[in-house]
Amino acid sequence: MTDSYEDPPGAPPGERAPLGDGIRFAFGTLTVLPARINRWDRPAARTGMECAPLAGLVVGVCAAAAGALLLLLGGGPLLAAAVTVAVPAALTRGLHLDGLADTADGLGSAKPAEDALRIMKQSDIGPFGVITLLFVLLIQVAALADAYADGWARGAPAAVTAAVAARLAMTLASRDGVPAARPGGLGAAVAGVVPRRSAAAVTALTVAALAAAVLPLGLPAAARHAGAVVLALGAAELLLRRCVRRFDGVTGDVFGALSEVAATVALLTLALG
Repeated sequence: MTDSYEDPPGAPPGERAPLGDGIRFAFGTLTVLPARINRWDRPAARTGMECAPLAGLVVGVCAAAAGALLLLLGGGPLLAAAVTVAVPAALTRGLHLDGLADTADGLGSAKPAEDALRIMKQSDIGPFGVITLLFVLLIQVAALADAYADGWARGAPAAVTAAVAARLAMTLASRDGVPAARPGGLGAAVAGVVPRRSAAAVTALTVAALAAAVLPLGLPAAARHAGAVVLALGAAELLLRRCVRRFDGVTGDVFGALSEVAATVALLTLALG
């Protein structure tokens, strides 16, 4: 990954790169799955962030498959849930969880934006980050365990929905009007690259596709999953606005935090439903 993202000469603002470049950008920046990124400009970033839910779908399917397989092999719901939560962490090298912890430390520092950003860049994790990580992971595992208790047919879709909602939150956070807190890094690369109309279209399409995929489980299940995504995005939006006010913009850590918060709220909503 590079810290320098420039528009190519003559590239108009908001230009979209070819779909293939966007998919490679999404998978290359948001997962550890093999993807050869050949463009590091803002058009590629725009298409890549519009494709972020697709990366979430692949991560979610991998996580759901691992959890469902453990259940089929005789494992309990708690074990299946723990492994399901571990798979996305492994497929992202824990970067989103690290971003959540760093963002919690920055928000909890009560220091000016510049000092808070400096705290977030430090390699160690402070008490706010540790506590936040602990409770978020506990909630995710507990919520999935409840879902898996009713069988893999309920737990697996919940895992997929949470993973997709997590990356869809990143798409919305990349919309125009959301500034970068500092130059360089992934936050600056993707801040403001997605037009609002495109972000809304991707959101509507993703929610509709998830609901349609769950429809074989019944109309109430489809409605629950769609509602879980909407609530997850609402929670992520609240955190995004707080971070923009607090840090004067977004960073790569903030994107990671938005992802984990959205996934947690989606899982919690489905567990309660």
